[in-house]
Amino acid sequence: AFKAAADGPLNGILGYSEEELVSADILGDPHSGIVDALSTRVVQGHVVKVLVWYDNEFGYARRLLDIFVRLPL
Repeated sequence: AFKAAADGPLNGILGYSEEELVSADILGDPHSGIVDALSTRVVQGHVVKVLVWYDNEFGYARRLLDIFVRLPL
């Protein structure tokens, strides 16, 4: 579901990765969050633990830019 969302309606906003990631891999990434598929898992049979990486300042700035571009001028 996360991959479908990242490839579909949330393309450019949500990222999805099946590679091993460390925090340095995310610096400067324009996505609001990148789902770490290798670290996402079901625990205790009914709880899903989803790990999402993000570069707080850069991702936030990109979303502000997205909004600004859509404003009628």
